[in-house]
Amino acid sequence: MNANTPHPNKRALLVIDVQNEYFTGNLRVSYPPVEQTLPNICRAMDAAHAAHIPIVLVQHVASSGAPIFAPGSEGVALHPDIAGRPHDLLVQKSMASALTGTTLAAWLKAHEIEVLTIVGYMTHNCNDATARQASHEGWRVELLHDASASLPYSNAVGSASAEEIHRVFSVVMHTGFAAVASTDEWLAALAKGEVLAPDNVYSSNQRALASC
Repeated sequence: MNANTPHPNKRALLVIDVQNEYFTGNLRVSYPPVEQTLPNICRAMDAAHAAHIPIVLVQHVASSGAPIFAPGSEGVALHPDIAGRPHDLLVQKSMASALTGTTLAAWLKAHEIEVLTIVGYMTHNCNDATARQASHEGWRVELLHDASASLPYSNAVGSASAEEIHRVFSVVMHTGFAAVASTDEWLAALAKGEVLAPDNVYSSNQRALASC
């Protein structure tokens, strides 16, 4: 595994937590809308399968009696559009990152995977945590922003809309943790045998200062 010169044929698609909880349960994502993100997730899965790219389904399972993702609940189940598609591995997790407390890292290394493409939910939580850990551990990461989504928050610190959260986390991730792109951009890169590249902290900051 070499994050500096990744091989485009050594990709894996991580389909993170595309579960009923986010569609009809107690934790419904809202931006971008699921009517946009779910078809894009399916497009990515179909393209990966056609290109013989390994597909990993990730499923979040909470403790018994939890209000979300409880074992055996309707919400914890994978969305049928995802469960019915071919995949190479199913990983269950209880933490935000798909690489924490699971066998995923060992499986990826055994299959000599160098590039991780992330789709699913949520942009600011499990996708972000997985992307950061993967980046720190040496993988090149791609995140498809229109195949990922967020929901709104309000707590003692303040409030933020789903759109704000999704946009800000996408911008921050693209500064080095992941190459953030649309599904169409990723499909084009896939067809060309290319790996998407992230930006960096310095250049992102300098552009912001120049636009002030």
